[in-house]
Amino acid sequence: MLTATGEHPATSISGLETNTLWDGLFHASAWIAAVAGLFLLSSAMRAGYRGAARQQAGLLLMGWGVFNLVEGVIDHHILTIHHVRDDVGAPLGWDLAFLVLGAALVAGGLALKRTGTRPAAGPT
Repeated sequence: MLTATGEHPATSISGLETNTLWDGLFHASAWIAAVAGLFLLSSAMRAGYRGAARQQAGLLLMGWGVFNLVEGVIDHHILTIHHVRDDVGAPLGWDLAFLVLGAALVAGGLALKRTGTRPAAGPT
């Protein structure tokens, strides 16, 4: 992602090394966030949370979509450090399609989450 800044070109060894380092740190932080999420889910389930599988799948899709929207707006449009396709002359269409996909994931996840919601049990 740093090649777009012009300070770390992919045509030099040092540029490739810097890009590889920061790409690895990004992926490591993503794995840490995923593991933390699993621990939070495990903790909630031990505490008695038993959400329906549809709700959990919906929340997963929503999280994926929100990540795509935030990453797409910040990295592709505000910072312009990279695009979905840097190898085309006009990457805007690809970047906008990425945002549409993110919004569709959020909407689909929300719909799926709602279908998994069970009505509260009445008095017994």
